[in-house]
Amino acid sequence: MTQLLSLRFAPTVLSADLQELVNIEPRTKRHTLAAGLTLVADHWGNEDDDPVLFLHGGGQTRHSWGGTARALAETGRYAITVDLRGHGESGWNSDGRYQLSVFADDTHQLISSLGLRPALVGASVGGMTGMLLEGTQHPGTISSLILVDIVPRMNAEGADRVKAFMMEHARSGFASLEEVADAIGAYNPHRPRPKDLEGLKRNLRERDGRWYWHWDPAFIEQSLEGGPREVRDPDFMASVMASVTVPTLLVRGKMSDLVTEEGAKGFLAEHPQAEYVDVSGAGHMVAGDKNDVFTAAVVEFLDRGR
Repeated sequence: MTQLLSLRFAPTVLSADLQELVNIEPRTKRHTLAAGLTLVADHWGNEDDDPVLFLHGGGQTRHSWGGTARALAETGRYAITVDLRGHGESGWNSDGRYQLSVFADDTHQLISSLGLRPALVGASVGGMTGMLLEGTQHPGTISSLILVDIVPRMNAEGADRVKAFMMEHARSGFASLEEVADAIGAYNPHRPRPKDLEGLKRNLRERDGRWYWHWDPAFIEQSLEGGPREVRDPDFMASVMASVTVPTLLVRGKMSDLVTEEGAKGFLAEHPQAEYVDVSGAGHMVAGDKNDVFTAAVVEFLDRGR
């Protein structure tokens, strides 16, 4: 039976050993895959602790998870946040093609090279990558799956809005950081505009006096519909998810138009063993909108699996 998590907010009491982790910055490492492409990842905490791997959504970077990764390291976990291929500082495909199956193989290679069986936290495309990785391509690779505002049968209108936002400035870029902030604000009006725009640079590249998103435009342009082809086949993704047997948590943004309340209910009906958190005040970008609530949900779920 599906369990709706009840979150408890209490001060974290750290042991003397864990106190040493509080001020440790992430170690950024480059991981070269078999085909020569490089993935860049931040490693947080002690490598001997329980591992948690974070996969961001399409058009995002590993920096989306910084607050949660640090919190997990402070409570005795080993967190790894990765730039997917074509995103952030990781390599781009020479052929401009990005399938979920490729992301899943990349993730499997990374996990295997590290000798880990981590919990996997995946937002949007990262969550679908986790479904495919564990469901059909490499079962047994992960110990649990946390889906962040993504289900196999997502709301088409919400998905189209995400694609439209990503495609609008993919090639043209922006004249200034103010333009970037304006575009983000129009897409995500409930999130406060950042006071310091310098933080936006982590998701951008400057070229010839303009700012461009820090991801390969081919990722969203690889078909008329946009995005990896598997994402556009809900029946296929539902069959993949049906093969996932590890403990699963769905974290939805209550204001999300990608995973509607009806969509979440449908997912839970098909997967009654899954746990569920509906985060008030958050949209599709749950971790960025309500990071404290999101982190609490992740920690509580992982704690029960120890």
